[in-house]
Amino acid sequence: MPFQPIEHRSVPEDVFEQIIEGVLSGDLAAGQSLPSERELARVLGVSRPAVREALKRVAAAGLVTIRQGDGTTVRDVRKFGGLDLLPRLLIRQGELDVSVARSVIEARAHIGPKVAELAALRASDDQIAAVRDAATKLADLTDPIAQQVVALDFWDALVDGADSIAFRLMYNTMRVAYEPALPALAGALSAEVGNADGYRAIVDAVEKRDPNGAARAATVLLEPATTALMSAFTEMEAILKEGPDDD
Repeated sequence: MPFQPIEHRSVPEDVFEQIIEGVLSGDLAAGQSLPSERELARVLGVSRPAVREALKRVAAAGLVTIRQGDGTTVRDVRKFGGLDLLPRLLIRQGELDVSVARSVIEARAHIGPKVAELAALRASDDQIAAVRDAATKLADLTDPIAQQVVALDFWDALVDGADSIAFRLMYNTMRVAYEPALPALAGALSAEVGNADGYRAIVDAVEKRDPNGAARAATVLLEPATTALMSAFTEMEAILKEGPDDD
C-alpha cells in the first residue's frame, strides 16, 4: 500500500499530499477503494479528523468520490481531474513527464494565436501599452532565462487584453507548470524569446485592431520552437518506450 507514516506533523496537508501522489502516480488506481478513515489514520499515524479533511480536499479536486456507507473510491484523473493538476503531472518525482510536456507545448501553440486575436478585438489602450512595455523590455535582454520570464509577462499582459476568464485560468495554470522547466527549455526557446521583431509584430497587429494579423504574428512567433520541441519530445518518448539498452 503506497502510504508511509507521517512524522513530526499530523496535519491534513501531509495526508492530502500522500493521497494525491498515490492517485497521480497510479499506485492508487481508478476504481480502487481506499482504506477506511480509521485504517488510513492508523497507517499514516494521524488523527481521523485530519484524514477526513484531507479526503474532502482530494474529493474537491475530483480525484475521489466519497459515498456514505460505500467508502472512498479513486476516480480516473484523465476524466475528472482539473487544470490545477497540470504542474503536478508535468514534474513527477523531480523528472519531466515528456507526454505531459508535449501536451503543454501543443496547447501553447493553439492558445497563443487565439489570445492574440481576442486581444486585438478587446484590449484597452492601457492593456496594449502593457503588452508593448513587455515587448520593449524583452528586446533589451540577452539572458535566455530572463528573456523567458519577461516573455511570460508579455503573454500575461496579452491574456489580460483578451478578456477571457477561461484563457486566463488556463494561462495561470500553464505558467505555474512551465516556470520550473525554464532552465531546461532555455536552449530550445532562445530563438523565440530573442525574436524582438516577432513580439513587436503581435503588438502592432493588436494596436491596429487586426485580429487576423495578430493571430498570424503569434503563430509565426511560436511555430519554430513548437516544431523543435515536438520533435524532441517525440524522440524522447520513443527512447523511453524502448527502455534501457540491454548492452
